[in-house]
Amino acid sequence: MPAYYSYPFDSVRIFFKKRSALANLIIINVIIFLLVNIVNLFLWLFTINIEMDGIAGATRITRWLAVPSHLDALARKPWTLLTYMFTQESFFHILLNMIMLYFGGRIFMEYLDEKRLVNTYIWGGLIGAVFYITAFNIFPVFRESVVLSVALGSSASVLAILIAIATYVPDYSVHLLFIGRLKLKYIAIAFVVLDMLSISRGNPGGHIAHLGGAFWGFTSVLLLRKGYRNPLLINWYGIKNIRHWFKRKPKVTYYKKPEDRRPMTDEEYNRVKVEKQKKIDIILDKISRSGYDSLTKEEKELLFRASNKE
Repeated sequence: MPAYYSYPFDSVRIFFKKRSALANLIIINVIIFLLVNIVNLFLWLFTINIEMDGIAGATRITRWLAVPSHLDALARKPWTLLTYMFTQESFFHILLNMIMLYFGGRIFMEYLDEKRLVNTYIWGGLIGAVFYITAFNIFPVFRESVVLSVALGSSASVLAILIAIATYVPDYSVHLLFIGRLKLKYIAIAFVVLDMLSISRGNPGGHIAHLGGAFWGFTSVLLLRKGYRNPLLINWYGIKNIRHWFKRKPKVTYYKKPEDRRPMTDEEYNRVKVEKQKKIDIILDKISRSGYDSLTKEEKELLFRASNKE
């Protein structure tokens, strides 16, 4: 038995040590969760009223981070369309969301790249907010609550990632405790159906936002399959390299390719092709032994280029 199986938490430790885009998404969520609760604790200790008027359990910190359903409030706080998807106040809320993000994101990264992961997270949250705001301003049942209602949490973004990868590889099987092996497509369907049935039973805004995230996860993969490889990509790939945001980028010099280069013969071409295939086989073997995250940047790029040519 390989050594890494003897220490179940080693893979998690190595995962966060590598500081991938997925790891940084989780870290950002945790940091904001801690900051919000620490600020609320100090406000409580100094007997400062932290409750948001008219909304039970919503604090004044939440007022500036959660996305409101009322259009006038949203116009005054447009940044909440982004901040709400990284904000959680409840421990169990963030715990469940981060567990789902970790496992769903790991599967996502086996087949798709980090840039698409970040964009699925962001756009899933944005579309979830659009669904929530639209529903609360259209359906009469929300007429009385639209003024005070706010939404927060990364659930819509997390569900977008889960639905996206379930759409991309629907027959991928995972082992669930007390249930056994189950295909991703059935897990995705279960989440969507549960959210639909739960809208009228409590937290309707949250469940509607979840459906918006699921809608984007499904739609983004359909667009990918139709040839739109980068639908609505956000240039926020820097989430992977937070520590490099303030570093000066090195100057890159490009050299022209010689035009008089002799074309390869059939023998040379076949030899290069065989050598490249050997490298791909070594990379695939490394993935089967140690997982995708064990690959170097060069190995991931080589595998990505090879998969695009197939």
